[in-house]
Amino acid sequence: MLNDYNREREKVNFPIEVVREKFPALSLTDKGRRRIYLDNPAGTQVPQALADAVSHCLLTTNANLGGFFETTIAAQQIVDDAHAAMADFLGAASPQEIIIGANMTTLTYHMSRTLGRMMKPGDEIILTRMDHEGNVSPWLQLAEDLGLVVRWLPFDEQSWQIEEAALAALLTDRTRLVALNYASNLTGSINRVKALTRVAKQAGALVYVDAVQFAPHGLIDVQDIGCDFLVCSAYKFFGPHMGILWGRLDVIDALKPYKCRCSSNALPERFELGTPQIELMAGLTAAVDYFAELGGPPGENASRRAKIAKAFEISTAYENPLTQRLINGLSAISGLTIHGITDPARVGERVPTVSFTIDGIVPETIVRQMNAENIFLWSGHNYAWEVVHQLGIPAEQGVVRIGIAHYNTAAEIDETLESVHRVIAMLRQERS
Repeated sequence: MLNDYNREREKVNFPIEVVREKFPALSLTDKGRRRIYLDNPAGTQVPQALADAVSHCLLTTNANLGGFFETTIAAQQIVDDAHAAMADFLGAASPQEIIIGANMTTLTYHMSRTLGRMMKPGDEIILTRMDHEGNVSPWLQLAEDLGLVVRWLPFDEQSWQIEEAALAALLTDRTRLVALNYASNLTGSINRVKALTRVAKQAGALVYVDAVQFAPHGLIDVQDIGCDFLVCSAYKFFGPHMGILWGRLDVIDALKPYKCRCSSNALPERFELGTPQIELMAGLTAAVDYFAELGGPPGENASRRAKIAKAFEISTAYENPLTQRLINGLSAISGLTIHGITDPARVGERVPTVSFTIDGIVPETIVRQMNAENIFLWSGHNYAWEVVHQLGIPAEQGVVRIGIAHYNTAAEIDETLESVHRVIAMLRQERS
């Protein structure tokens, strides 16, 4: 199996050893025991360059914005650089379209209230059964506040995706907004967001896309998708703990957010409440530049956007065989159900997040044993509240979730599979 992997790695030419050297956390041990980070859907580790950027900002450019002295001028440049970096990362037309805040959920609550100013009782919004709760609860509570009608869009349990025909069937002339999921944080399935957006836009609805789980694994092009808003979380793609919201310029320019009376009305400042997390913005730029460096050497005559695209091309080609390797190993266990795409021909239609349940075994008992072996992964519903309910999985138990990042190795996947087999056998033995 390992020889097969080595041959596959040679094909994609992914510099895994070089990549791993950039992440100090990957070499940490606990009482001499290695760590295997497979908790990546909840948050990735960060490269040394990010920590250096945050430290440099705090130690040399620590000031608020708007003044005329050196540190405040330098701090403003850091803020501007972060918006420009994320514009490149998402394919935005302008840094003015990039809104940076505390996290995806906070940004979505803020934007939902702002958009609510345009809605009235009886207007309709469409939510999916595939979304993370961060793209559900803000809209549900807005609907409750304003008397809006919520229409639910399930995912297809054969394709594991949202189907365009199902969305079209829910749209009416009262539909004001469709909240979509780019990739599920539980099933890993990637939706055809461009096609879904096209269907929604034909009905005149705004489209709000949660790309938190897709952003670490695939190139996002907001202009090509055609949506109106897209959100992601930097700490899911090797960055600091903060969220980013892209909004189409003509759309956000017409909005009036809740804000202080005397704060700026310029874009994107009118949406970025209070003093920004300037040191984390320095780290955000470093995270984007990490992708650019992965996609091409610093001196290469290519744009940062082109280098980011190349980085995703090679990292996806590296991740997909690891994902299928994990799926194949789990599928060999009797009584184990993988909730998501397992067909090798469709591995490109999922991110490398694999969730499963075992007949008669509570997921947490498996995860506790594996955590004790310093294999880091999660159990529970993981805020995929609607997903577990559609699938009939007890929400208080949820699933075992294993999430690969491009700094993981085949050896780590093999060791994890050995642990899963061993732990399940032990738990079954205890029950018998």
